[in-house]
Amino acid sequence: MTFILGLTGSIGMGKSTTSALFRERGIPVHDADATVHDLYRGRAVAPIGEAFPGVVANGMVDRPRLSAAVLGKPDSLRRLEAIIHPLVREEEESFLHRCQAAGAGLAVLDVPLLLETGAEGRCDAVLLVSAPAAIQRERVLARPGMTEEKLDAILTRQMPDAQKRRRAHFIVDTSRGVLAARRQVGSILSVLAGRPGRAARRLSDA
Repeated sequence: MTFILGLTGSIGMGKSTTSALFRERGIPVHDADATVHDLYRGRAVAPIGEAFPGVVANGMVDRPRLSAAVLGKPDSLRRLEAIIHPLVREEEESFLHRCQAAGAGLAVLDVPLLLETGAEGRCDAVLLVSAPAAIQRERVLARPGMTEEKLDAILTRQMPDAQKRRRAHFIVDTSRGVLAARRQVGSILSVLAGRPGRAARRLSDA
């Protein structure tokens, strides 16, 4: 059975880079963020447009407008999550079924809020991508349009890194560069080689 590894990490920790390192090794990765972007151009457009008038433009969800409609507004954010999370879950389950059908020994679920949403229960193990807080802030604030206020609003939604570290089975520290992260990923793959997955068994029984 496919072993399901949940990959997570707060904004600016290097999660996308780490996901790419698994893909380098031929490991299938389901990217929840990329799935959301696809949904904003497809299945989620109508329900989001109905719930948040004015955020749809040219047949797709305008992300800056949507961000302005929910940032700092817990009720609006919960309404958005109630629309998008079930759709992402459907895409995730389809991905895992394909992995099992193909006989994949390992599959990675790249989910930013894995621990915050309790999604680790769908995984056999959790990998946390981490870096010191100062490096995290430097990376994020270098992004176009990012401000201290926006970053703080995002971080309030995310579990503190120290707490995530206590709940993770594996940690990749990206502060030492890509080569070091690649070595860490290789070590994790060596540990997981041949391990059967229990989460995938539950999925197949569903």
